[in-house]
Amino acid sequence: MKNYYVSWWNLENLFDVEDSVQRPDYLQSRLRSELKGWNEEVLDKKLNQLAFIIKKMNGNTGPDLLGVCEVENKIVLEKLVGKLFSLNRTYGIAHHDMSDNRGIDIAFLYDEELFEFEGQFSYEVLKRSATRDLFQVNLRTTNSNPLILIGNHWPARSGGVYQSEPYRIMAGETLSYWLERIFDIRGNNIPVIVMGDFNDECFNRSLVDYAQSTSSLVRTRNARIPRLYNLMWPVNGEATGTFFFNNFPYVIDQFMVTRGILLNNAKIRLAEFANGTPTKVEKFSEMVSSGQYPNPIRFGRPSSSTYNPDMGYSDHYPVSVMISES
Repeated sequence: MKNYYVSWWNLENLFDVEDSVQRPDYLQSRLRSELKGWNEEVLDKKLNQLAFIIKKMNGNTGPDLLGVCEVENKIVLEKLVGKLFSLNRTYGIAHHDMSDNRGIDIAFLYDEELFEFEGQFSYEVLKRSATRDLFQVNLRTTNSNPLILIGNHWPARSGGVYQSEPYRIMAGETLSYWLERIFDIRGNNIPVIVMGDFNDECFNRSLVDYAQSTSSLVRTRNARIPRLYNLMWPVNGEATGTFFFNNFPYVIDQFMVTRGILLNNAKIRLAEFANGTPTKVEKFSEMVSSGQYPNPIRFGRPSSSTYNPDMGYSDHYPVSVMISES
């Protein structure tokens, strides 16, 4: 029996430098004021802060798989991997340039000693203004078992929760559609881990009614359609959060799995952390505000009032899930 430590983290605006030659002209113009002062020194500090937390995960050995969002390009990911050299891991990078309005993407880092990369796909969420695609990566374990990952960064709540909800509903419907296609091609017992920053909580319509997620193991195992078992319901019940807004906690960073991970004879299945659950919010003490509310300390940007390069990391906490392979 082998355990795999899988994590997800919204890295909060991991941009390339303000005058990056890799950035298209239209984005350079759009981001000019936002990225003012975001130079090599600031980027290096941001990467050091992120790497410090990533290296603390999994008992100071780093995650076996790490999904991330709010990264601008593969260059910054390669620099981040370079900061993780002390883990003595060989992290592969799966990344896809998306057509987001701010040029931020979803990506995966995976230990190449544990997983073999088989392919990647992206699925566009159709809406009037560009948003992040859903990003699928197909892997195979060292025991030759298939594992599919789908990364998500759904449209934000800016403009109002209910005003923006239709866009997240579109993302949920898109996810459900492609899960059906995956089941058609790979069979309905294929193990799939869906993770991301959904900008909605477990109980919101986009996830329950459109992505077909549930807190019921039985409904997920027996469903004729590809239902998702949402692993974050217990966290939601603890009144904790992965993200804070107006000092109120929200569990918007989540893991969900398909029936192929829940069956009694599954090759890849859920395992448990020391707390007896398969998931946890990674609230390392260095990341937690010392104020009245335990919100994550932001790194921010030089152009913003939230800039805190000496103590900040991200405006989201990482979340992790433990899976095992027989």
